[in-house]
Amino acid sequence: MLFYKIITRTYFLAINLAAVFSEKAAKMIKGRRNLFTLLRQNIDENSRYIWFHCASLGEFEQGRSLIEEIKKQIEAKSLNYKVLVTFFSPSGYEIRKNYKHADYVTYIPFDTPSNAKMFIDIVNPVAVIFVKYEIWHYFLHELKKRDIPSYLVSAIFRENQIFFKFYGKFYLQTLKSFKTIFVQNEFSEKLLKKHGINNTLVAGDTRIDRVIDVSRETYNNQILEKYCTGKKCLVFGSTWRADEKFIIEFINKHKNVFSYIIAPHEVNEENILFLEKNIKLTTGRLSKLNTAENLPEVIIIDSIGILSKVYRYASLAYVGGGFGKGIHNVLEPAVYGIPVAFGPNHKKFFEAIQLLELGVAFSFNSYLELENIINSIIYDSKKLINISNLSKTYFSQNAQSTLKILNKMSLM
Repeated sequence: MLFYKIITRTYFLAINLAAVFSEKAAKMIKGRRNLFTLLRQNIDENSRYIWFHCASLGEFEQGRSLIEEIKKQIEAKSLNYKVLVTFFSPSGYEIRKNYKHADYVTYIPFDTPSNAKMFIDIVNPVAVIFVKYEIWHYFLHELKKRDIPSYLVSAIFRENQIFFKFYGKFYLQTLKSFKTIFVQNEFSEKLLKKHGINNTLVAGDTRIDRVIDVSRETYNNQILEKYCTGKKCLVFGSTWRADEKFIIEFINKHKNVFSYIIAPHEVNEENILFLEKNIKLTTGRLSKLNTAENLPEVIIIDSIGILSKVYRYASLAYVGGGFGKGIHNVLEPAVYGIPVAFGPNHKKFFEAIQLLELGVAFSFNSYLELENIINSIIYDSKKLINISNLSKTYFSQNAQSTLKILNKMSLM
């Protein structure tokens, strides 16, 4: 407990200091000003709240299918329930603060006993759903004390996590506060049970339901459709500078062979200018292209929120992050039945390992390996058909995690 207090208070102080230099940290502090006042103004005392908490945008997308299914059931049954969504990070809150399926979106206050008590006093939720890795001790303790059920969904556990270290018993015990921990795979469940955590259920990954829903949505971009017609299209998604050195080399070496779409993870002027300067072909920003005529040789996605739909135009996708902290969402392109390539830092991502084992995804460590992957697959029609069929089977077999979780929760 003392260790947790020291960690959380040190982190809070660090965020305040960083706010002087960091825009992200400044938003974290500014977004929490008057949080409780605004919460009281926006929470309806006569409604029953189901509260979802997500660390950031990635976790939000992980829990989104659950939120929208719950909202659909509320509206279909005309129930007096509302949905609250909280974020820890500005990268989630700023993008989804006007999310139409939530009745209110806000930041979660920092995890202290007084904050937890005050927040729960105001919201008085009937149930709380934390997504993937969010373990907030004081909030969970307060919820359990009030017999308000809390759930952890789409969680995944590995032996090297803090819960299973000799100094992590406090965090391990906190997991017992959840009514049910819905894990993605059997390994996670076995690991938890080995350490005395038995409130578990294997339910799969809710992101699979989400990416299936996105793939079925109507999305007609005339510019991209025209651009990708007649050539194989390579989509490089969520790329970082370490990825882009490979991408730029490949594009410059294979001029006019493919259609190229690049979506940098950080959509800012500096990153886009870097691509424009170093790619030796004509480039164009999608938001600036007003007609499907006289299109550039490379299109750069300069907005957030459409990459998951853009992947439908790809013949092969590259997912960034594999030369940094870890790869981004590989399910988003894979759902379209296309081969997916990414860098070596994928060991923490269960879905990436599954897709690699299936032969749907391909990992590389060097430029030559990336080039070989693309050249050996992109023109092999039998291989492409096989990858498509394997992908369809994978997604059909792993769908319905959302309904499995909701049926177990019995919230309404």
